[in-house]
Amino acid sequence: MPNYWWVNHKQTLRQEIDGQYLWSPKAERGGARSQFYDNMRLASPGDIVMSYANGQIGWIGRVAEFAFTAPKPEEFGSVGAYWDQEGWLLPVYWTELTPPVRPKAMIQNLGPLLPKKYSPISALTGDGNQKAYLAAVPPEVFEMIAAGAAFSQDALARGGSNSLTFDVVTEVLDDTIQRRIEEDAGLETTIKQTIIQARRGQGAFRKNVEDRERACRLTGITNPSLLIASHIKPWRVCQTATERLDGANGLLLTPDADHLFDRGFISFGDTGEVIVSPRVLDEDMRRLGFEKLVRQRFGVREAPAVWMTDAFEPAQSGYLDYHRKQVFIS
Repeated sequence: MPNYWWVNHKQTLRQEIDGQYLWSPKAERGGARSQFYDNMRLASPGDIVMSYANGQIGWIGRVAEFAFTAPKPEEFGSVGAYWDQEGWLLPVYWTELTPPVRPKAMIQNLGPLLPKKYSPISALTGDGNQKAYLAAVPPEVFEMIAAGAAFSQDALARGGSNSLTFDVVTEVLDDTIQRRIEEDAGLETTIKQTIIQARRGQGAFRKNVEDRERACRLTGITNPSLLIASHIKPWRVCQTATERLDGANGLLLTPDADHLFDRGFISFGDTGEVIVSPRVLDEDMRRLGFEKLVRQRFGVREAPAVWMTDAFEPAQSGYLDYHRKQVFIS
């Protein structure tokens, strides 16, 4: 069964509906954590989202991917000028709700169903709650909202041709960053080429990784033609050329292992233990050939010994810490 979410996004409604996503900062101004922003990482593919803006719910969405780190969308312009430039992007496929529903008009019946804590609107007045963004709500809230309106359930279930994927979004983000590098008058041409090659795990970056890593840490494969030089802290969020080219910021992985790592389905501890996301289906891991990862799960069966690889070097620890906190899907 899906989880249900309610998003208050008056300021960014048009951009997020047209772009098929939600985006939030990772923390409030000043660095304080926000449950409404943390919820971006709790939403899962298949979950349902209700779009609330200007006093009405006019769109119903289906989460298409887990959220991941992305820069503030350029189309936001000056909106949220005080927000951090790095946040969570959650791909969502939207379909229109007709006619739009005004929660305030049904607050007497809707109010008792709203969560006592972190509610998106006031259970008494129906007005939007300050600082609320993505809020978890019980299924009964969705059922009441949708009861008097219509939306394409078939389109919502299928996703549609405009539904975003992790690969599509990150490709666009990487293209944007590459363009900025190419236009940077302060960088020499050879440096630009080296940084851009690192995006694909090529050139100096790959050599730097190969100086530290000899094999895929999941499969043990050593054949260079079967290995990808993968960034630990993603290329698109590195702040400097040094980070993008640092061999300590890379692993050699087979394509399937690279996808699991890049998407945050696995990570590594500093001492070499493999960490598996609890939000990946066991059957999917088996089909990929990673039965060992399934057997490792605590709570699924008796807990076996943790799958260990070689310990990482101190220079790799900072990048791994970033991956565990900002990429890994916990």
